[in-house]
Amino acid sequence: MSERSDRDDEVDLIIDAWSRRLPDVDFTPLDVMSRLRRVSNRLGRLRATAFSGAGLAVWEFDVLAALRREEPPHELNPAQLIEATMIGSAAMTNRLDNLSRRGLVERRPNPRDGRSVLVRLTPEGATRVDDAMRRLAEREAVELRGLSREEQATLAGLLRRLVQDSE
Repeated sequence: MSERSDRDDEVDLIIDAWSRRLPDVDFTPLDVMSRLRRVSNRLGRLRATAFSGAGLAVWEFDVLAALRREEPPHELNPAQLIEATMIGSAAMTNRLDNLSRRGLVERRPNPRDGRSVLVRLTPEGATRVDDAMRRLAEREAVELRGLSREEQATLAGLLRRLVQDSE
């Protein structure tokens, strides 16, 4: 990597330092991946702030958002919620208990299978998750304000390829 300039960021400095210690290693991937990690960390904080402003924890948003994306009456069975949120069964049971106590979801018997239940988003749950999504969209727009719409589309396309290639 070239000599440090005023435009270097912390990742450039880290790569420069490692390049001096391990000159035989190509650190080019760190140029991208280290920045992605930093953006991911920042996005995590941004999401938590947006969701807490709507009175939700991140995990609550994830469950409520999965339900909200469904067509009315905005309901799924627990197995579908587990798949949509990528968490385990015991954790989902605990989350549904908490959300139910708060009046954000309700459980009802599944009319197609008396042994199972459906989880339905309540009006209060819909209001909260919609508020959280609006807050998130606003905050993410602020974060991306330094990029033009074209640059955002290019970045999204590149990230889409990266995600697809890793699956």
